[in-house]
Amino acid sequence: MNKDDFYYLGKIAKPFGSKGQVVAFLDVDEPSHYRELESVYLDLDGEWVPFLIGSVEIQAGRKALFHFEDVNTAEDAAAYTGREMYLPLTSLPPLRGKKFYFHEVKGFSVIDAVHGNIGTLVKVMDLPRQSLLQIAFEDKEILVPLVDEVIVKVDRKKKELHIRAPEGLIDIYL
Repeated sequence: MNKDDFYYLGKIAKPFGSKGQVVAFLDVDEPSHYRELESVYLDLDGEWVPFLIGSVEIQAGRKALFHFEDVNTAEDAAAYTGREMYLPLTSLPPLRGKKFYFHEVKGFSVIDAVHGNIGTLVKVMDLPRQSLLQIAFEDKEILVPLVDEVIVKVDRKKKELHIRAPEGLIDIYL
C-alpha cells in the first residue's frame, strides 16, 4: 500500500486518561460519520500500520476520543502523539452530481463554459483560505478558485470537469 491509496483522517493530539485512549482532531466535514470505525491506519515513520479501534467517541467540534485495541496505558498512548491517521480511499462513499473528492478529479479535462477545453486538472490545491483548481494548458498553469458557483458539472464517465470561471480570469492566462 502507498500513500495514494489513503486519505487523511486526522491527527492524534495527546493521550487521554490512564486506559490508553487518545484525543484526535479529525480533518473531515462530518465527524459524526466516523463513530463506527473499525480501524484506521497510522503513519509510523513511513509504514502504514492498521490499528483496530475498540471505541470512538465524537466530541465537540472536530475532536474525537479513540481507544485502540492493544493500547491500554497512558504510556502506550503517548507513543502515538502527533501521528497522522488515514483511511483507505475505498472506504469513501461515492459522490454524485457536482460534488467530488479532490483526488477523484485529478487528470480530468477542464471545460470552461466560455473558452471550452482549457486543459487538464493537475490537482486541487487545498489552501487555508480557499481551494484552487490547478490546470495545465500547453506550457501554462491556470488557477481557478474552487467555489460552488464555478462548478457546472462533473462528468465522471467522460472524465470532464465543467466550470464557469469568473469573467475575465481565463483570459489573463491565455
